[in-house]
Amino acid sequence: MTRELDENDFIISKTDTKGRLTYVNKIFMDLAEYTEEELLGKPHNVVRHPDMPKTIFKLLWERIQNKQEIFAYVVNKTKNGNDYWVYADVTPSLDERGNIVGYYSVRRKPNAQALETIKSLYAKMLAAEKSGGIAAGEKILNDFTQQEGVSYDELIISIQK
Repeated sequence: MTRELDENDFIISKTDTKGRLTYVNKIFMDLAEYTEEELLGKPHNVVRHPDMPKTIFKLLWERIQNKQEIFAYVVNKTKNGNDYWVYADVTPSLDERGNIVGYYSVRRKPNAQALETIKSLYAKMLAAEKSGGIAAGEKILNDFTQQEGVSYDELIISIQK
């Protein structure tokens, strides 16, 4: 069963530098069907859905480890096997010296029309990854953005509007 965020809902979480959850808001817990105790200290990928291309997470980690913000569409899996889509904004949290001390993510309801594009793209990326690994998924993503004449960021932000 697919679960959905309400229009005004925001999922908020924080992780340490290894991706272990240090904060989750109530909306995250409710949507993911976990308690706070079940989430805190666990890797954020506890909600990773098998239909999510590894390529997107590679891109996400590259960006945030380089102190850059990234937007991405993500499908997550709940404790009870349900799924939910989010439009995620992930940023590094920096200390006063500019060192990364963790990561902060705010997720909201994705645009339904954007998901039509993303679901098709992710299915192609997943199929490519199964036979050719992350490099094959990256090729599908890069070919798509080149075909559209936009960067990854331009694509993701423009289809959410």
